[in-house]
Amino acid sequence: MLAARTCAERWLHVLVVAELAANAVLHGRVPGRDFELRLSFDRAAGVVRVEVSDTHPVRPQPNGPAAPSRPLDAEGGRGLLLVAAVATRWGVGERRGPGKAVWAECEVPPPAAASGAGCSARSR
Repeated sequence: MLAARTCAERWLHVLVVAELAANAVLHGRVPGRDFELRLSFDRAAGVVRVEVSDTHPVRPQPNGPAAPSRPLDAEGGRGLLLVAAVATRWGVGERRGPGKAVWAECEVPPPAAASGAGCSARSR
């Protein structure tokens, strides 16, 4: 059961990267400028940090129950809610130059617990 849990956690980390990158492409891109994706791993803390920066000045706000401007059956608008549910913590900060950096940190199980048994795209 532990291998299945750690495998699922790894795929959730991929989800965080995908959501933050997709948000930068869809909402943060300014014509003529791209976004930057940084991944770092703090082994001592057991944390993977995902940081996506773009040049758009508007800071993202997660759509939740308090955001009635979107219909409940809308196709999009839940990416940051997923990030908030999966990540240990997340936020928006400054970046060098114009724009902002959206980041999320995810805990990583210790190497002894994360054997990776049965954790591949083929085993789904």
